[in-house]
Amino acid sequence: MIELGGSQSQPQGGGSEHIKDVSEMTFMQDVVEASQQVPVIVDFWAPWCGPCKTLGPMLEDAVKAANGAVKMAKVNVDEAQQIAAQLRIQSIPTVYAFYQGQPIDGFQGAVSQSEIKAFVDRVAQQGGGAAGDSSNGLDDALAAAEEMREAGQTDDALQIYQAVLGEDEKNPRAYAGIVATLIEMGDVDKAEAVLNGAPAEIATTPELEAAHAQIALARQAENAGPLADLQTKVEADPSDHQARYDYALALQAAGRTEEAVDQLLELFRRDRTWNDEAAKTQLFTVFDALKPNDPIVLNGRRKLSSMIFA
Repeated sequence: MIELGGSQSQPQGGGSEHIKDVSEMTFMQDVVEASQQVPVIVDFWAPWCGPCKTLGPMLEDAVKAANGAVKMAKVNVDEAQQIAAQLRIQSIPTVYAFYQGQPIDGFQGAVSQSEIKAFVDRVAQQGGGAAGDSSNGLDDALAAAEEMREAGQTDDALQIYQAVLGEDEKNPRAYAGIVATLIEMGDVDKAEAVLNGAPAEIATTPELEAAHAQIALARQAENAGPLADLQTKVEADPSDHQARYDYALALQAAGRTEEAVDQLLELFRRDRTWNDEAAKTQLFTVFDALKPNDPIVLNGRRKLSSMIFA
């Protein structure tokens, strides 16, 4: 990650109908307005930035692979200093994702190809799109298993997920389904063992990252404090950050996820750096455990982003 400053040069070319260079004059149209229809990932870069030259092409490849589920806007901060100042871009590379006119996700600095793919997949899914592989004959079975889980038919769902793995031993949705089902059945140890046994090739897929987050939340639930007592402590002393954090964990353990997110957002608003940014870290764990297009995730990410970028 490099602090802003340096010489100017010609902008990079997008090379795809889903990727374009954006100026200060076109930012509103190509990012804010365009994001009303499909998520727009904005890459803030500069010609003199070495890490940008590595990150940019990897991000472009991931956006192209999304087949229109997301778009990408490339902003040269040397030529769009007003936009960079408004969004408080202080170092590059910086990447923001906009949807429905609001920033919903982002990161700074160079990251791995797998992390970029996961980021693009997550953003695409928040917009209701689907990045990545096309559907196959096992999708109907997986959808049926998910419906069974939602109906409480965990034994039947588990059998279907296992049958799918018998046909496709590297199917991340099937692995994630087994993990989620075992957690719902109360066998967190077995769920963790299944996840640890997943093939290395799918270890960084969004489905398995979500499974890891679900196990983390399940472990936290095992040690969650008494809900009523923690609520009383927070009400008695709203500045007690530890009590509010513990209260959020207890709410999550009780299945009151939206309330847990609200408490974590309030903690972040009061002191974002408390306990090594524990509130933000926990929020990301909760978001990762849910489906990317879950309203709790969409609303929570928007609120968090508005506080980060305010």
